[in-house]
Amino acid sequence: MVELLAPARDKRSVSAAINNGADAVYVGITDYNMRANVANIELDDIKDIVKQCHDNNKKLYVCTNTIVTDKQLMKYKKQLDALEQYDVDALIISDMGMINIANKSSIPLHLSVQANITNSEALKLYRDLGVTRAVLSRELSLEQIKEIKNKSPIEIETFVHGAMCVAISGRCFLSSYFYNRNANCGECLQPCRQEWTIQSTESKKLVLTQPEDNSIEKSRLLSPKDICMIEHIPDLMDAKIDAFKLEGRARAPDYVAMVTKCYHDAITLYESGKWDENLQLVQGWKKELGSVFNRGFDTGFYYRVPKETSYDNKATYRKIDIGQVTNFYKKIGVAEIKLWADLKIGDTIIIQGNKTGSITEEVKSMQVDGKNVTKVSREVVGVKLEQVVRENDHVYKKEPIRGN
Repeated sequence: MVELLAPARDKRSVSAAINNGADAVYVGITDYNMRANVANIELDDIKDIVKQCHDNNKKLYVCTNTIVTDKQLMKYKKQLDALEQYDVDALIISDMGMINIANKSSIPLHLSVQANITNSEALKLYRDLGVTRAVLSRELSLEQIKEIKNKSPIEIETFVHGAMCVAISGRCFLSSYFYNRNANCGECLQPCRQEWTIQSTESKKLVLTQPEDNSIEKSRLLSPKDICMIEHIPDLMDAKIDAFKLEGRARAPDYVAMVTKCYHDAITLYESGKWDENLQLVQGWKKELGSVFNRGFDTGFYYRVPKETSYDNKATYRKIDIGQVTNFYKKIGVAEIKLWADLKIGDTIIIQGNKTGSITEEVKSMQVDGKNVTKVSREVVGVKLEQVVRENDHVYKKEPIRGN
């Protein structure tokens, strides 16, 4: 049975992944992961997160997959002792020195995509170094993945959804060149996602796209579209890949919730043997995936070399911060919310918290001082909910983005 592995940048995202069907969650800790520019989980928080995952029969993997120096290795040795004591289920790792050190612990080692694995012989070598699973290079075709799987002595994992990097397995130097921020140490500022023009020394411009306003031609020529393999779950399952990985440790909890649920439901449908007679569900999932952050969808290298460049964010909604839960009355299913913006019947709200994760509900009933209301602004209101939320959870209003 395939493992569904979901990303998390904080405790809210961990809960979102668990609550929406992930089999395992991967997180980064400060100093040693490829998302240094976003909020990362502190080492002291790992113990509680491991317990939360294990209490829900889920696994927790910790990313330690940056390039490191000798000085950083000394600190890593101390952190490794704590991670082993906390009983994390695996380390995601790429540096050979870190592998050598981590191999002396009892924690299973998963090889990061940063290692750029493209053949089965490399997997045999890493097996001898103690690695039990490897994330294969994103640049492999499905047929190449099948061939590697048939010869692999260890488990294999592939990315099935999320951002693609312009560089081979993320080995990029653009951020270092422009901003002196090292992508290989998790500091990438993503200049590839900007719009670019190409101009020769003779001031001749290369036409890349025709803008709607007929201004200077621009293109995100360095920015690939996102991988989205939701329609091709049968092919992935038939390839006997051991784990499907969802990209997105920089994404918000509602992204994690949506993407995890869609892929969990797709895997469940395939395993039920009813995929072909429920293709409308698959199209529905793809539409839902398009509602959260994305740069347009493609199938990566699975079937062909991707040539299309990405759009800006194509999400169909934005989150407006409107309030905070001050109490929840579990017996009647009502949240007391302190608002600092407008809310009306029919609005869709997203509520996020460390234990709540990310839930989405339509506002169907509201009361102020025991009286039903249809619209409120900047006051305390009771909102009837179908799901459980908690004090101090953040409340957002889901607002459509026009044009997407």
